Amino acid sequence: MFQKDWLSKWAVYSPEKVAIKAYATGQDISYAQLNRQGCFLAQKLTAQYGLQSGQRLMVLAEHGIEYISLFVAAQKSGIVLVPVNYRLAPPEIDYLIQDCQPRLLLYEPKFENQVKSLQNTVPHMLLHDFTQGMQAHHGVHFEAPQLPEQHPLFILYTSGTTGFPKGAIYCHRMLFWNSINTTQSLEIGPNDYTLVFLPTFHTGGWNVLLTPFLHRGASVGILKRFDATQVLQLIEKDRPQIIMGVPTMLKLMMESPVFEKADLSSLRYIIVGGEALPLEVIEIWHQKGVKIRQGYGLTEVGPNITSLHHDDATSKIGSIGRPNFYVQHKIVNDQNQPVGINQIGELCLKGPMTTQGYWNNPEATAKALVNGWFHTGDLVRQDEQGYLYVVDRKKSMFISGGENVYPNEVERVLRAFEAIDEAAVIGVPNQQWGEVGKAFITLKQGATLDQGQLESHCLANLAKFKVPKHFEVVPTLPKNDTGKIDRKSLAKL
Repeated sequence: MFQKDWLSKWAVYSPEKVAIKAYATGQDISYAQLNRQGCFLAQKLTAQYGLQSGQRLMVLAEHGIEYISLFVAAQKSGIVLVPVNYRLAPPEIDYLIQDCQPRLLLYEPKFENQVKSLQNTVPHMLLHDFTQGMQAHHGVHFEAPQLPEQHPLFILYTSGTTGFPKGAIYCHRMLFWNSINTTQSLEIGPNDYTLVFLPTFHTGGWNVLLTPFLHRGASVGILKRFDATQVLQLIEKDRPQIIMGVPTMLKLMMESPVFEKADLSSLRYIIVGGEALPLEVIEIWHQKGVKIRQGYGLTEVGPNITSLHHDDATSKIGSIGRPNFYVQHKIVNDQNQPVGINQIGELCLKGPMTTQGYWNNPEATAKALVNGWFHTGDLVRQDEQGYLYVVDRKKSMFISGGENVYPNEVERVLRAFEAIDEAAVIGVPNQQWGEVGKAFITLKQGATLDQGQLESHCLANLAKFKVPKHFEVVPTLPKNDTGKIDRKSLAKL
């Protein structure tokens, strides 16, 4: 049988070792305790609430021991976790509910207004009420069913190029092989400690360091949200060896008043993903004695796919490194033919850490997966030494503060505003967030624009990070010969 129940093993091998330290509550939990809590919740979900293997459990919550206990329960029971981006507007959450049809929605009190505003009816309750009693319970044994390795563990929603999110199926096999890749390439061992402050609705919040560390029997400190000064203080106090962040986070840490004097000597390196880190930022961290390892990944594959060794951080600036263990890759042109050294083409990936597709979306699955190869939509080149460089995005996505933003999704909401005829959104440089959205809009004949009302409309239907920071009314939108919006021309306006 495929070994998917990691916690039951560590509960025997290292029962008293701290698995999770939750900074929000000050609570530590050992591997034995975490395993018992997972058994308790698995039993409760299946016996008391009637959830069966393969059925979906949606969660609207920040990171914490209760949430990680639900992950352990899902590993044991075959129930599929659907983490929800708590920054989404109620109409966006409604779409996810309609798409994945969860049997139960658990949420934290701070997100109660969003839940009350939902149009779809789904059984729901407070996360704390559901998990109440798990800490005190010691006697529950849950008999885990046998599951195939491709059985879903998560459905992780990503913004879609069609204007609607797609649910990437993240199975038990992906979890295992991503952990093997990560722990081997980053040399993670049982004695290591990390801080996790990426959100629960990102694959990074689960699969960059949290689950690989649990697989190795190491220890993880959990923060509900990122605070630059707090993270620096915790590095100094609790001495982690590795952390992961996006460039915006590293820049905010550099701007913290405690950065200059902070003792960061425990860090072997910081892993950076999401977008390229400027050389001047890398050099500042190197001056602090902290090496930077840049990498590349995506929800549907890995997410730990490539890694740039910290010794190459400056000599190979801009590179995402080379593929990790057990990752196959190729770079192809529009005819799906391999390109040569230093030629630009689309990056395609293959391996046991690749998704089997998108939930309830065979069309998107067939487009992304061709003969087992996942087409990333990212244009890259590979140099003579095998280092990869992202040149551009084949898709029009841009990254704002580490969050992926797909213009089509934003444009769909803009076009629903009564005064707007056409809309196009691009990413433009921003000192704080890397990129932010700029919307170019045309108005219906005789209409006038109230920007305040438009912004309110956007905030009611989109997560705040997706709402454009700039709006510009133009007479017409530039289009190419096929009638599609010419985004390159927009960037020149």
